[in-house]
Amino acid sequence: MPRLDEIQIRDPFVLPDPATGRHLLVGSTDPNIWGGPATGFDVYSSPDLQVWGGPHPAFRPPSDFWSTTQYWAPEVHEHRGRWFLFATFGHDDPAVRRGTQILVADEPTGPYAPHSDGPVTPADWECLDGTLHVDARGRPWMVFCHEWVQIRDGAVCAVRLAEDLTAAVGEPIELFTASQAPWAEEIRPSGHEPGFVTDGPFLHRTADGTLVMLWASFRGGRYAQGVAVSTTGSVEGPWRHEPEPLYTADGGHGMIFRALDGRLLLALHSPNRTPEERAMFIELEEIPGGLRLR
Repeated sequence: MPRLDEIQIRDPFVLPDPATGRHLLVGSTDPNIWGGPATGFDVYSSPDLQVWGGPHPAFRPPSDFWSTTQYWAPEVHEHRGRWFLFATFGHDDPAVRRGTQILVADEPTGPYAPHSDGPVTPADWECLDGTLHVDARGRPWMVFCHEWVQIRDGAVCAVRLAEDLTAAVGEPIELFTASQAPWAEEIRPSGHEPGFVTDGPFLHRTADGTLVMLWASFRGGRYAQGVAVSTTGSVEGPWRHEPEPLYTADGGHGMIFRALDGRLLLALHSPNRTPEERAMFIELEEIPGGLRLR
């Protein structure tokens, strides 16, 4: 059974499962995560967040599945008694845009099958990293990134979902762009025009009712984890950016979970280099109007 530092994983997502006394871990785990044929998604499980059972297959694409590569950023969410996996899928044909599709299962460990008819992100947008948010009125939304590789100043957007999570309802709204955060810096990678990155949005409501969003970009040439705060408590914002990142040591694409021992933890991957990336769990505390590392 591998220890956490032995598992190559990006975009880690942890689901505590009190019924079994274990934490479930999913993420982007193909050894060649950036290209080549994709395998699917696996799930690990652990009682203590240190030693993990698995991997066990959670999703393997059917023979007629549209996506062939770049299976990224799976998230598992319960909604109305079923389990939904939001994940990014790509294609070898550059005319087929990357996007987030929703899968479904009867158990959190899967097996998952396609639920939406292809991606629920716009067909002509390059998108990734969709996450589920249910608002105060019980309406499901997906928050996702419109990729910087297409628009240069990457954006975080939100779109209403059908109650059964099969499709988007209406048009997406832009919540903010990366350059609006005072800490985010432009990157200049070889082979691409310069741009500002948005990655990995994840929403969390604190005990005092504040709605915060984790998202990742770059600071000083390294991956960094930022926080934005909704000034209205609504996913529609406006969103105010914390002036400094939460984490700057070449790690990001974070999410928040409460471990079975009661600790509030930030999960992210670091360093942001393949194949060295590993999941890290860092204790958080809620403060009035936001979050900080404990």
